[in-house]
Amino acid sequence: MHNFLIQNAQKFPDKEVLVFENSRLTYSDLNTRSNKLAESLIDLGLQRHDRVIIFLDNSVETVLSIWSVLKAGGAFVVLNSSIKAAKLEYIIKDSGAGIIIAHSKKSDIVEKACENITTGLKIIYTGAVKGRQQKDGLAIYNFEELLNSQSGVASEKLLKRMNSVIDYDLAALIYTSGSTGEPKGVISSHFNMISAARSIIEYLENDSSDIILNVLPLSFDYGLYQMIMSVMFGGTMVLETSFMFPVKILQKIEQEKITGFPIVPTIIALLLKMREIDRYKLETVRYISNTGAAFPVPHILKFNELFPHIKIFSMFGLTECKRIAYLPPDQIKVRPGSVGKAMPNCEVFIVDENGSEVLNGEPGELVVRGSNVMRGYWNSTELTEKVYRKGKLQGETILYTGDLFRMDEEGYLYFLGRKDDMIKSKGERISPKEIENILCSIKGVAEAAVIGVPDDVLGQAIKAYIVKLNGQYIDSNTILQFCSENMETFMIPKYVEFLNELPKSPNGKVDKKILKAGLMDN
Repeated sequence: MHNFLIQNAQKFPDKEVLVFENSRLTYSDLNTRSNKLAESLIDLGLQRHDRVIIFLDNSVETVLSIWSVLKAGGAFVVLNSSIKAAKLEYIIKDSGAGIIIAHSKKSDIVEKACENITTGLKIIYTGAVKGRQQKDGLAIYNFEELLNSQSGVASEKLLKRMNSVIDYDLAALIYTSGSTGEPKGVISSHFNMISAARSIIEYLENDSSDIILNVLPLSFDYGLYQMIMSVMFGGTMVLETSFMFPVKILQKIEQEKITGFPIVPTIIALLLKMREIDRYKLETVRYISNTGAAFPVPHILKFNELFPHIKIFSMFGLTECKRIAYLPPDQIKVRPGSVGKAMPNCEVFIVDENGSEVLNGEPGELVVRGSNVMRGYWNSTELTEKVYRKGKLQGETILYTGDLFRMDEEGYLYFLGRKDDMIKSKGERISPKEIENILCSIKGVAEAAVIGVPDDVLGQAIKAYIVKLNGQYIDSNTILQFCSENMETFMIPKYVEFLNELPKSPNGKVDKKILKAGLMDN
């Protein structure tokens, strides 16, 4: 993937590739600075295929780190900066990462996560830490000092490393929640990611004139691909830390002459709640895109009424294959409930429980075939074999998504639900099991069950059912306070309800169908 940066640095050396707060980097800037950090990573011992954890908020340093790791022949692992020490420790161990790039303000979390790891980790801090330090067996370095120690002109050593990378090599591990409660790393090669990005670029009709506004975290593959794609097609990405202030974002669209705006349903819901949204013309915006969860139909129609010149691309995808389908803008009013057809260079079909294709209109599991299908789950052969299965052609792998769909006579797809109970909230895929494990660690909690409930803004909101230990006093404020201290923000339940007991099936498992049907009494 780094070849796209190198080539466009030659083609558009003075063109802006990244705008973030007060920083405006050209293609030449990003190429030179990523050379510097890549050289330093190699000097620190990074070998081909080694994993590097990037534990940062959206920032120049995050973008720089991604391209530097790729140039050094490694694989990046971008993590949400709100994760806690226990989860970070798990991912460090699971990925086998030897280098962590983090902000110094997260040093307590990073160093707590590393307490039980004895493999000689190297930590690179952005921020206030200066000089090389040794602390509790950790080698600690300063990000800017590593940059400034190199010339920026690619040495023979770096050129040899970059040229040694082939497209089958691991480019990234993208961690996503698993039904077992532990996050799982999706193995993403250069080939997979380039193929997926090319298909998306094709149907969005991106070119070097596009300026993309990215308010999504780079730890979220939807946000990550905005950065990768913009470099591939020679465009510009305007990066924000979040969508916290809608007015600021709308002003930014006008100031920077944004042409593409990728969003999730939460964002469009917040925009449509603004009283004076119609005073913003958004004249330069050519398209918005959506994935993570389906757009509510009323939101699509309202947004289209306010901004008829903006093309709306409703899309569907999974981290396991990046993107699957998109609904062409001219079909938005015709089939507002559809996520569209398979994207270019991708084939989909729907099967029953025996793996046989169903008739049009019948429900079944969506199966994906194409070079966008990633290579499996890191360190999880059993789960990989369950989800990534042999195709009809010898040697090919197809993806069983676990999503229930139906397909109409013209090939348009309609999402029906998950085979498992994974929750989609704020565009994130969330494991109820992971939340339940944390809830059950609270003093006074005997049992916990978590489900997703419909929500106009979030797609699904998280609802927790709690059974107290006998004689223990605990209230919802205590639960939510503990959650805020031990979970990422998007995992915190919106609703907490106390029950005398959880409904159980004959084999003793919690019966979430009863919870989802709202049939329980306190």
